[in-house]
Amino acid sequence: MSNLTRLSEFILLGLSSRPEDQKPLFALFLSIYLVTLLGNLLIILAIHSDPQLQNPMYFFLSILSFADICYTTVIVPKMLVNFLSEKKTISYAGCLAQMYFFLVFGNMDSYLLAAMAIDHYVAICNPFHYVTVMNHRRCVLLLAFSAAFSCLHSLLHVLLVHQLTFCASNVIHHFFCDVNPVLKLSCSSTFMNEVVAMTEGLASVMAPFVCIIISYLRILFAVFKIPSVAGKRKAFSTCSSHLTVVTLFYGSISYVYFHPLSSYTVKDRIATVNYTVLTSMLNPFIYSLRNKDMKRGLEKLLNKVNYQVGRFCSAKVNKIHGP
Repeated sequence: MSNLTRLSEFILLGLSSRPEDQKPLFALFLSIYLVTLLGNLLIILAIHSDPQLQNPMYFFLSILSFADICYTTVIVPKMLVNFLSEKKTISYAGCLAQMYFFLVFGNMDSYLLAAMAIDHYVAICNPFHYVTVMNHRRCVLLLAFSAAFSCLHSLLHVLLVHQLTFCASNVIHHFFCDVNPVLKLSCSSTFMNEVVAMTEGLASVMAPFVCIIISYLRILFAVFKIPSVAGKRKAFSTCSSHLTVVTLFYGSISYVYFHPLSSYTVKDRIATVNYTVLTSMLNPFIYSLRNKDMKRGLEKLLNKVNYQVGRFCSAKVNKIHGP
């Protein structure tokens, strides 16, 4: 044990170690990252610029879009650098920081999805009391709880990883510092980490998921009581976008994390791309293409931008050529 020293850096193996794959992967993930930034930024701007979108559902959607931007920014820029670099390293402190913020925004996503499910439940099952139940104060409290719990949950796991000793290898078989691939490198016992992951970690993931399931079961029972087909269709269309995002997010997470640490493979890396990168990119399309209010809000925003650009260009032309 006297020869053991704390590593100063890790090597991120990435999605592929073949040199010919690096530039195509760089182009692919750069495109995905830019689309993610632009799509989620447009959602945020559209919601905050349209008075008709100032309600709890769109409040949580704007926060979800912000969390998705942060979520991908924690991972993708470092990936892009490593695709073009021969030295694919990350410092020990940088690795723990990346792990912490990845867990923070990942957990925030799950709790925000649960808050949105509660919002749908109240809107469909208790519409006359919707404004009272989902008031601004309660929405802010739900957001504060999501953020606070996510930060504490992430801090616990990162502190437990910090207690481990790494002495055999510093090569992480992943494209970022996820908990499981880092634990596999430890030459000290990871028993406590695995126990906490399968108890507190499982509870923190399953609590919002159970909340979503209960909300939608109650919505389902309420929808069956609606006499008109048009009413049922409207209720289902309200929930369809959210259900699609929940399925993508939780489907990938359950595949990656709900099995023993020893069975972590390359397939898990590919599945991780799903919920860390692809889901964040697809969210704006899912919510805007299947939501008339969101479509209208985006159209108003783009018209406003076009108008401002037109005014700016006209002013420049007039300044150059004179009155």
